[in-house]
Amino acid sequence: MKPVLTIAALIFTASTALADSTCMSSAEMEASLTDWYGETPVAGQEAKDTQIWASERNGTWTLVQYLPDGNSCVLETGEDWNGDKNADEVLALLTD
Repeated sequence: MKPVLTIAALIFTASTALADSTCMSSAEMEASLTDWYGETPVAGQEAKDTQIWASERNGTWTLVQYLPDGNSCVLETGEDWNGDKNADEVLALLTD
């Protein structure tokens, strides 16, 4: 129940515009998420322009949007990642 409440809270409280988010080259973004947070891409996603990165060890997660110009932006971040959910279900909840 806790993950559902966490996701619901994120949906209703966090909506960040791209202008306010952190953007950089996609290669730099991926290296930063891996090196700083120990996050890796969550498998099982069909969306081509967004990717959830998460760390089972740290419990952090990041939703990244990939742009056609080779850059990417952080759309959402959070803690208490629960890898039990299907990545497409989580992505749908975050982007609705």
